[in-house]
Amino acid sequence: MTTHVNKEDLILKHPGDIAEIIGELDNKEQTLVFLLLPSNLKTIVFSHLDVATQETVLKNMGSKELGEILNEMAPDDRTALFEDFPDLLIKDVTSLLGDEERKVALNLIGYPENSVGRIMTPFYIQVHKDWTVGRTLQQIRKNGKKAETLNFVYVVDEDQKLIDDIHISKILLADDKATIESLMDDAYLSLLGTMNREDAISSFTKYDRSALPVVSESGVLVGIVTVDDMIDVIQQRDTEDIQKFGGLEALDLPYVDTPLFEMIRKRAGWLVILFVGEMFTAWAMGFFENELAQTVLLTLFLPLIISSGGNSGSQAATLIIRAMAIKELNIRDWFYVMKKEIMSGLALGLILGSIGFLRIMVWQFIGFKDYGIYWAYLGLTVSLSLIGVVLWGTLSGSMIPFILKRLRLDPATSSAPFVATLVDVTGLIIYFVIASVILKGKLLGVVPHVVVPNILPTH
Repeated sequence: MTTHVNKEDLILKHPGDIAEIIGELDNKEQTLVFLLLPSNLKTIVFSHLDVATQETVLKNMGSKELGEILNEMAPDDRTALFEDFPDLLIKDVTSLLGDEERKVALNLIGYPENSVGRIMTPFYIQVHKDWTVGRTLQQIRKNGKKAETLNFVYVVDEDQKLIDDIHISKILLADDKATIESLMDDAYLSLLGTMNREDAISSFTKYDRSALPVVSESGVLVGIVTVDDMIDVIQQRDTEDIQKFGGLEALDLPYVDTPLFEMIRKRAGWLVILFVGEMFTAWAMGFFENELAQTVLLTLFLPLIISSGGNSGSQAATLIIRAMAIKELNIRDWFYVMKKEIMSGLALGLILGSIGFLRIMVWQFIGFKDYGIYWAYLGLTVSLSLIGVVLWGTLSGSMIPFILKRLRLDPATSSAPFVATLVDVTGLIIYFVIASVILKGKLLGVVPHVVVPNILPTH
């Protein structure tokens, strides 16, 4: 081998670890190492490779070997592979499939993007209610090797409609002459093939299932979805949400595989929007230019006020977006959330406001900083401003996800930078309005007394 990877050591590793090692090699070595794997290992390892490596390997493989791998791949893994390929490449690779596998592949690709149908497998064990346990076990021995999972056996009627699912333990513990109907409890859960795959996550978590059947609109059993497929969906969803919450569009490829131009494009849009938003902060400061000119003391506490509001808003947005993602909250809960966040915002504002006032008082009395005879009024201004800004930040951060959800947008786009920018502008207004009221005639609006020397001649 021309690479430092040892074949004997490599094949002893888990397929996922082998895929990770291959992914770290350069393009030429990736295909070379992959082709040296045993035939029975290639298909499994190929399913674990990232999209970019899969495409590299595909382009450098012969048609015969590629066809063998694609025909042996699990249908759901193969569909996930096709999702990221251009139409022309899909056409080429599907032509390498056998008649049965091509029919399965094209059927799965025909489901809407991000639907449950795209990640289901058509390989499972199905039986009829009049079958005996003995006949069912024969069916499992005959077709079980190809099935994605044997945890459940699915019962269908003469029209292939799902009527129940039975855990394998019930069948194994039953008498061979018992009928499947005697084991049925008519309590089963199914997913629609056209259902959004993210909506299916709650069904797996709520009912703690390792697999769920997928049916058509008419109730016909068309496949199953396993928990390992849902783990991939959860990882993809959470990655997209985290990226959006960071103030950028979700990346279509892993970070290391995303081209530089694409990375800039994904990040530039939000940065421009946030930059324009921050211009309003400069406008707000210009609007209160006179107040700033009259007392420099107000500027000392600007970072304190702005950061506190932005932090409280980001906290609230994070909590609400996560609660929405795991279905703890829906759009109808907005009033409940608003009441709770108002109380939370007031409490948090009082805590920070008290600390702010205490800080000014301590600095004044120990002589670290002389705020003048109106130090108490300044402390009250900072304290009330913190209460107002934290309350507003908390309320904004919690309500913006609901507004976006109502507009059929992704709540994750109410990112921390977006909330912080909004609260920056409004926080400045709150701060200076309170200062104008409390400090008017004290630190603000006072014409300083100037002693003019007497230069007129004396008599």
